[in-house]
Amino acid sequence: MSVLGTIISWLVETIGRMGYTGIISLMFLESSFFPFPSEVVMPPAGYLAWKGEMSLFWVLASGIFGSILGALFNYWLALKLGRPFLLRWGKYFFISQDSIQKADEFFLKHGHISTLIGRLLPVIRQYISLPAGIARMPLKIFTFFTTLGAGIWVCVLTLLGYILGEHQELLSKYYRLITLGCVLLALGIILVYVLFLKIRKNQDNM
Repeated sequence: MSVLGTIISWLVETIGRMGYTGIISLMFLESSFFPFPSEVVMPPAGYLAWKGEMSLFWVLASGIFGSILGALFNYWLALKLGRPFLLRWGKYFFISQDSIQKADEFFLKHGHISTLIGRLLPVIRQYISLPAGIARMPLKIFTFFTTLGAGIWVCVLTLLGYILGEHQELLSKYYRLITLGCVLLALGIILVYVLFLKIRKNQDNM
């Protein structure tokens, strides 16, 4: 708890000094492949909004914008470097061109829901952009569902810090509950999506 308190204090000071640019920069790192957790960025920013030192709207906008930039960076990296690498060297890692083609087809059909769900899940959140880029998922669709998923996550974390106010020591307790809630939400989205596909398939067969 003392370490967490030290980290939160440092981030509050850093974000307060750098302002919205700091939030964008830190969330860019979080959304790319750098191991920087968003749960130690957005709640302190929400706390500063609670204190009246920052605008809640611009905190949310900065967090979402930084997340989108990081995701687009990963997407571009995978598109430009990941796919050529796998096409040339994938066979040495038991990745055939056929499997790459199947991944392309999967993301063409289900990339939107995969991106949305991935943005809600720990660890996967940072890396869902890579297979999307490798599979050449349409950029507009990728950006829209990345924005939607990142928006949900950023809003939840920021409002947590805002609502807790001066009781930031309770952050770790509620973060676990929020993470569980997002996992359950992702499972619910998957269930609804599968049922939708099944209903549509049955209608097509009628």
